[in-house]
Amino acid sequence: MESYQFINEKILDRFYEIIAAKTRNGFVITEQNEKLPYVVLSKEKKAINHAFHLFLSCITFGFWLFVWVYLILTFSFKKEILLAVDEVGNLFEDKCLSI
Repeated sequence: MESYQFINEKILDRFYEIIAAKTRNGFVITEQNEKLPYVVLSKEKKAINHAFHLFLSCITFGFWLFVWVYLILTFSFKKEILLAVDEVGNLFEDKCLSI
């Protein structure tokens, strides 16, 4: 049985544009396959200066806590995403589970 791939140049160009945008945003390619077009991108966690944010929270009577919690939720975890083109030609992006 033959397998047909419905991947054309327009879809591949869009695929590589998304990869370029993600790498400009700080992601690094950790795994790539050209035959089955997929890429695993990762972004390391950033260090947060908790002493500074505690100081700002005390000065602003707790209003800075909202910013501090937001920073903890967005920057303190490693992010990995899978970007791929399936056999029909659809682009999809999925979060990878990482420990």
